[in-house]
Amino acid sequence: MDPKHTSKVVAKWLKDNKVKVLEWPSQSTDLNPIENLWAELKKRVRAWRPTNLTQLHQLCQEECAKFTPTYCGKLVESYLKRLSNLKAMLPNTNLMYVNF
Repeated sequence: MDPKHTSKVVAKWLKDNKVKVLEWPSQSTDLNPIENLWAELKKRVRAWRPTNLTQLHQLCQEECAKFTPTYCGKLVESYLKRLSNLKAMLPNTNLMYVNF
């Protein structure tokens, strides 16, 4: 588990309850589409080089408004490709997922 995303209490509970935890590569492509959306927003806003909080807020709103439903849908659709990439990084792990 990536330590920045866990707490000692949770880690202890998982261990005490014998929950098998997937070792996650620290630099893996994130499977959560919203994380990919945040990364894209960060890239777009950073390109503008805001110099104060007001500018940052305005740019975030403007750039968010540019995300189309089609773009967001493509992030969701790319889930299986990202999962496949992760499986390739962890060849001895049996990853399971649920289709909704």
